[in-house]
Amino acid sequence: MHSVAQSWLVYSLTHSPLYLGLIASLSSLPILLFTVFGGMVADRYPKRTVLIVTQFLSAVTAFFVAVLADLNIITVWHVGAAALALGFINAFDVPTRQAFLAEVVDRSAITNAIALNSAAFNGARILGPVIAGFVIAQVGIPACFYLNALSFIAVLFALFHIKTRGVLPYEGKGLAQDLAAGWRFVVREPSVFPIMALIAVFSLFGIPYITFLPILADNVLGAGVTGLSILVASAGAGSFVAAIAMALRGDIASKKKLMPLSALVFSVAITLIPFSDNLHISAVLIWFAGWGVVSFLAEANSFIQHAVPDALRGRVMSLYTLVFLGLAPIGNSMIGILAHAFGTLFSLKLTGIICIAASALLVYTFRRSHQEAIP
Repeated sequence: MHSVAQSWLVYSLTHSPLYLGLIASLSSLPILLFTVFGGMVADRYPKRTVLIVTQFLSAVTAFFVAVLADLNIITVWHVGAAALALGFINAFDVPTRQAFLAEVVDRSAITNAIALNSAAFNGARILGPVIAGFVIAQVGIPACFYLNALSFIAVLFALFHIKTRGVLPYEGKGLAQDLAAGWRFVVREPSVFPIMALIAVFSLFGIPYITFLPILADNVLGAGVTGLSILVASAGAGSFVAAIAMALRGDIASKKKLMPLSALVFSVAITLIPFSDNLHISAVLIWFAGWGVVSFLAEANSFIQHAVPDALRGRVMSLYTLVFLGLAPIGNSMIGILAHAFGTLFSLKLTGIICIAASALLVYTFRRSHQEAIP
């Protein structure tokens, strides 16, 4: 709800694709700068405590936006400041949450834990935009931010009551060595590096398409905020189906086939979206985009979590967060500038083609490694 309300608030204040891209970038810029330190915090300190602090601060930030919007004194710069604050919080929250899974479930159940976590998140993505569209139309934008702030009460309650298997031991060797250890693992692990590289491409050129849905919904499809809610909910529905399928499958051996396939589905879908001028066709394409990207990311996350040793988990997951979320400000800004100069549709078509090329390269890489593994 917060995401949809923020996008619509920025668009209603500016009617500018440039500002949509820049505000979305501010949400991710701190992740680019600080998430590696978030990974070190996740390895050094009790993860539950870190998560309680980050979730409380997220609630305060949402409440700040709600009050300013309710008083009708909010500007795009206020929204940008709140987005920047949430980005800084997430720089520590996301890698900690990813690494926390290993303290909640056995290693053998990590794949299912990732998938169920993704299902819960994407289930909310289905309901959230629908509710947001209704709330914005009937009550107003501030109500979405108030509801988001209140929702953290449930989050904090859950964190206080989650049972863990115990805190994993940490043996630090100094800041520089600790940071370098995570990088060395990613670069030297042949099965992990190409996955990280494609996630980086998607973060730069693919995933930012969601930021420009207000323009597609309003200017191209003529469907307004209701259409925006349908499009975002379609992405959430595809993502939810992917997460449930992943939880039921839970087979790490099949991921070398499923990761390239889902990456291609996502890339083709986002390339076709700007060619559509029909709301229903666009919703179907976005459903496939949601299915593809979540299937790929959940499988990639699971693959990396199985490959990484416990001692490096926080730092490696911070690098995963860096390429997944940290590169997004560059991608959002770049596509926003392209859209401002050449048009939103042209920019989305171009970046979609780049994602198709990168996905095809992953298909080739994984097929070649699979063939080499056969005696």
